[in-house]
Amino acid sequence: MAFLLSTLPRQNLIKQVYRLLLLSALGFCSTASSVEPATTTLSSDCPASFLLSDNNQCLLRNLYQLYNSLGDHGIGGLKTALPAHRDGFSPEQIDLGRLLFFDPVLSADQSVSCASCHNPSQGFSDGLGRSVGIHGQLGSRSAPSLWNSAFLKDFFWDARSQSLEEQALSPLFSPQEMGNNPSQLLSSLRAVEAYPKLFKQAFPDTKDLSLDQIATALAAFQSSLISLNSRYDQYAHGYGEALNAQEIEGLNIFRSFVARCSQCHMPPLFTNQQIAVIGSPEPEDMPRDIGAEKTFDSVKLKGGFKVPSLRNIAETAPYMHSGRFQTLREVAEFYSGGRGHAVPEGEDLLLHWHISEPDLNADELDRLVDFMRTLSDSSMLPTVPHTVPSGLTTISGKAARDNNSQKSSSEKT
Repeated sequence: MAFLLSTLPRQNLIKQVYRLLLLSALGFCSTASSVEPATTTLSSDCPASFLLSDNNQCLLRNLYQLYNSLGDHGIGGLKTALPAHRDGFSPEQIDLGRLLFFDPVLSADQSVSCASCHNPSQGFSDGLGRSVGIHGQLGSRSAPSLWNSAFLKDFFWDARSQSLEEQALSPLFSPQEMGNNPSQLLSSLRAVEAYPKLFKQAFPDTKDLSLDQIATALAAFQSSLISLNSRYDQYAHGYGEALNAQEIEGLNIFRSFVARCSQCHMPPLFTNQQIAVIGSPEPEDMPRDIGAEKTFDSVKLKGGFKVPSLRNIAETAPYMHSGRFQTLREVAEFYSGGRGHAVPEGEDLLLHWHISEPDLNADELDRLVDFMRTLSDSSMLPTVPHTVPSGLTTISGKAARDNNSQKSSSEKT
């Protein structure tokens, strides 16, 4: 599904990017998280920032495609290309994935949806240090943001999945998350009158809906979650006034050899997609999470986790794999505290070599936070369906119900 941009003439790419920007500005692309009524017909239009090809594929277009990247790794300075991405799904597959993503019918008791832990209004996370699954079960880790998943090569905190499809199916069948099983999932979807028809629209060359189609649709939707229009991005593309003096100072600290933030959180994706053992403390009531040690069967990676992207980081508190820190300032203070300062005495962790002793002062820490806040961009939020084919309550419906309940309670008092 990946589209090789090197095959596209530069002038054509420039025209397509600016055409998409113009259409978005004129309102032809959905760039706000609104709600819509239920539908039995899937959209034939690509999401914002995607161009529909002659063979009905949505192809990503953005200004970073005008730049090069050293070794094609997608890491470097301001004007650096992004890493390879997933695209090429049809508009119908993306739209079907959107409906499935918000539909609680995917869970065993039809109580939670993908959006329960990956809420668009919370940076596609859930605002919890440890996510809550079916029957109120408390998970062991926080929900990573899904923004820009199209550029990632590994998924989950411990990097145990290597594809969007594998990542999409895993929570569906986890007893602690959505608690379903393949047979029940397929039976539930087939029992909803609209879904067989919608699957046929998205996959016209197949006879019956299948797990592969579910995985493809969810992967298609997640690949469409693009956030590349932050104030930082505008600055990177040449608009110098997009950042103020304090934020530029924060950027310089971020990229400095003293702070070393950018050595792991490399622009423009703000992650090098590697595993790092940084020695962050666990919450007081939790033992050490061995993380990627289990994935790779390597004791060297004990306590190691995938370096997360910092895009929209201001929207996804609390931070770290278990929500140990509540604010970005706390995170910055942890890194400034020195190598291994939070590792309990007697515990042996092989800390990443980039972890140093920056010893930043209060002003420098504040500037770092100022800069990280410039990485927020939700201009291309997908439309949240107010109702879904199953008729079950969505996160937007629940929010409306909760608001009405609060309003009723206040009126009584």
